[in-house]
Amino acid sequence: MDMLVKLYTLEESDLQTRLATLSERGVAVRRAMAYEKHVIVSFVRDHFTVGFGGWPSECDVALSRVPASSLIATQQRRIIGFACYDSTYKGFFGPTGVLEPFRGQGIGAALLMAALFAMKAEGYAYAIIGGAGQQAGFYERVAGASGIAGSDPGAYPPILADLIA
Repeated sequence: MDMLVKLYTLEESDLQTRLATLSERGVAVRRAMAYEKHVIVSFVRDHFTVGFGGWPSECDVALSRVPASSLIATQQRRIIGFACYDSTYKGFFGPTGVLEPFRGQGIGAALLMAALFAMKAEGYAYAIIGGAGQQAGFYERVAGASGIAGSDPGAYPPILADLIA
């Protein structure tokens, strides 16, 4: 099911608190830069393609925009997570992922909120999270997302067989 986030209801103080907490642990969340594209796309391909064959391509598109519609989480100058928006469809958040050893530490929530605030700054009032699946509870809890009735299977056509890992 797809989910909807009302960007105009989000509190910037929530994002700032999340970023400050991560910063104390040496984790930074920031917009990706075009010159980092090859590193980020390789990171996504190496860590997040099983079952999600299209994610490197979506990241490539997000990183081709100016400014990039991709954010990264780093620790000691290494990527540990990413989030994209406006890659397959305008107004859609995703894909996103955090390396397994770093999950459950608020990094995914910070990436999500940073991307949503970037979308809000670009003039969006709403964001759509396509195919939230098992992560629906996370999106509801962190961003107040709600399910969009009748959105299953959603806007994504069946993935090409060559992309399934």
